[in-house]
Amino acid sequence: MRAAILDLGTNTFHLLIVEIDNDNRIRELVKTSADSRLGEGGINAGIINATAFDRALRILEGFADKIAEYNVDKVRAFGTAALRTATNGAEFIAAVKQKTGISIELITGDQEAEYIWHGVKHAVNITQTSLIMDIGGGSVEFIICNPYKILWKKSYPIGAARLMAAFHHSDPISEPDISAIHHFLDNTLQDLRQQITLYKPQILIGSAGTFETYATLVIRKFQHPTPDVKATSYSFSIQEFDAIANYIIRSNHQQRAADQDIIPVRVDMIVVATVLTSYILKTGHINHIVLSLFSLKEGVLYNMLSNSPNV
Repeated sequence: MRAAILDLGTNTFHLLIVEIDNDNRIRELVKTSADSRLGEGGINAGIINATAFDRALRILEGFADKIAEYNVDKVRAFGTAALRTATNGAEFIAAVKQKTGISIELITGDQEAEYIWHGVKHAVNITQTSLIMDIGGGSVEFIICNPYKILWKKSYPIGAARLMAAFHHSDPISEPDISAIHHFLDNTLQDLRQQITLYKPQILIGSAGTFETYATLVIRKFQHPTPDVKATSYSFSIQEFDAIANYIIRSNHQQRAADQDIIPVRVDMIVVATVLTSYILKTGHINHIVLSLFSLKEGVLYNMLSNSPNV
């Protein structure tokens, strides 16, 4: 059978189409994404503005065409932070159903974190207590886990689009802006800090997205070999991260936009995301980072397989 999974994020919409045989072996057919920028101009006001609404709808019409082209048997589409909080989120979900036939399942932050865990554990060989971090545009999911199970998880409405709209007021970002973010995180992430103190994770696992850009910049700066195309994870040190974090935070928009390794939707949001990542690393006294190329959509896929032999 063929299955399609759609991860409808605040910044990016992802489509994964796979073929699953009778032994539950997976063959990837399509893996694509598009910059939805669903939260653009309205993320902190709790609304999807007209431009973002229309743009996102057109993307999903294209995804629907691709799903039809591949004769997909089962479609699962998941709405996350922007659709959870937008006052016109239900209107968007209804418009998508009418235009494309795709039914969007609105999931909670807890469910999102659970799916992310399922994806990450199939990409990364987790050998010790770790902190998984998934930076979205609308929310950030944190999962503390050991090699066997989730120890604690929580989703916070502090995604990169929200932080940028609230705190990134200068270019390059100023020290007062950074200090304001730190103060906000001190107040918002008190329970996360308590759990980090309790469980003492040794590794930060970054789930796709921004962490893919970090890894690409590390590879370029330190002239590391290009990973194998079949690799699902990539490790780097805190020293390597600090070097590229310094570059990101000190750069201006024009410099980042000219950097071919920073995709357009991430050019500005990566600054506040990097401030957040640095804060978490310092808070947790964590010295090693692993990129997981699997996230929510892969987690949904593996969860489907584990729950039903016939998907």
